[in-house]
Amino acid sequence: MHFLHKHSVHILLTAVVGLLMLGIVMLFSTSAFAKDSHGDMYYFVKRQVLWLAIGAILCMTAALLDYHWWEKTWAIWLGLGILLLMLCFVPNLGMRVNGSWRWINLRVITFQPSEIAKLASVFFLAWWFSKFENRKKHLFMGFLLPAAIVGIPVSLIATEVDLGTTLLILSMMLLVMFVTGTSMRWLVPLTIMGLGAIFYAALQIHERASRLMAFLHPEQYRLTEGLQQWQALIAFGSGGLQGLGLGEGRQKYLYLPYAHTDFIFAMIGEELGLIATLTVVFSYLLICLCGSLISSNAKDQFGVLLGFGLTMLITLQAIMNIGVTISLLPNKGMPLPFISYGGSNLAVCLFITGILINIHRMGRPLNRVSPHLQISVSMLTKRI
Repeated sequence: MHFLHKHSVHILLTAVVGLLMLGIVMLFSTSAFAKDSHGDMYYFVKRQVLWLAIGAILCMTAALLDYHWWEKTWAIWLGLGILLLMLCFVPNLGMRVNGSWRWINLRVITFQPSEIAKLASVFFLAWWFSKFENRKKHLFMGFLLPAAIVGIPVSLIATEVDLGTTLLILSMMLLVMFVTGTSMRWLVPLTIMGLGAIFYAALQIHERASRLMAFLHPEQYRLTEGLQQWQALIAFGSGGLQGLGLGEGRQKYLYLPYAHTDFIFAMIGEELGLIATLTVVFSYLLICLCGSLISSNAKDQFGVLLGFGLTMLITLQAIMNIGVTISLLPNKGMPLPFISYGGSNLAVCLFITGILINIHRMGRPLNRVSPHLQISVSMLTKRI
């Protein structure tokens, strides 16, 4: 563990770079056969490389900028996120894709405002619980008010309709509250109510209800709403242990829709095999572990919560994508971090990496354990 702690940032960067390289390679292999490639077999690769360059600039900027700047400007980012989410519903500005108003189209660039809202939610929660640390046990200040403020962008995201990102932000918020020390007698009911609300919302929307039924009865819906997950399982089965070989996958020939985005993990399984998919999973485990270690060594409570919340955004998103791809979760349309095609998500993930690097750079000496880590470990031990 001392080795991981000492070299946490290097291991984190190695895992991120490895996933980025794999993502570009798999885009070369799969995206040329996508329906919306506009006749250019390298269309998605070129756009992803462009976003990769933007993300690299954001990563370097965040790595050099004192992370306390996000503590001072959290209100700006939260307000901007809410405003952009509202603009998604403006005609000729918001763009509807597959029944969801998730995108803003500026002609030159298209992006998802929910990515900014995710970051803003972490900035706010880290600021709130570091400023009011001594009131975390209070029902109003330690639970209701922060949950209500985060609920503003979350409700807009749910209205778009983007239930996957809604669940992602709520899950991150609950984990941040948990490590902060919010009482379990409030967290458990909120978790149940949140899951119940998302389940109810899904049932009220025909497309989402169909996806839920396809998850419960995959064979009955294998040619309709359950097509992607059914074909993904075929891809994993065809790949076996070592895969069919890079570029030799068959599901990308329009058998598996959106193979280069939400279901690229299945293509990794088909072409590179079980060993490659397990390596990808291990890489996300390293990111989770190293991000948590970096956060635990921050010099203040804001740094601890900021790093932990951002690490959970990447980790939970990876869990949700992989869970959907292997049919353990209903289809949610969630990209795989650092690998799937998706510019704004790639840029945000690299931006998060930069902030983690900065927290590491400004952290405590490795021979000293952060008192916030001691408090967290003690609290977790008591709960367990």
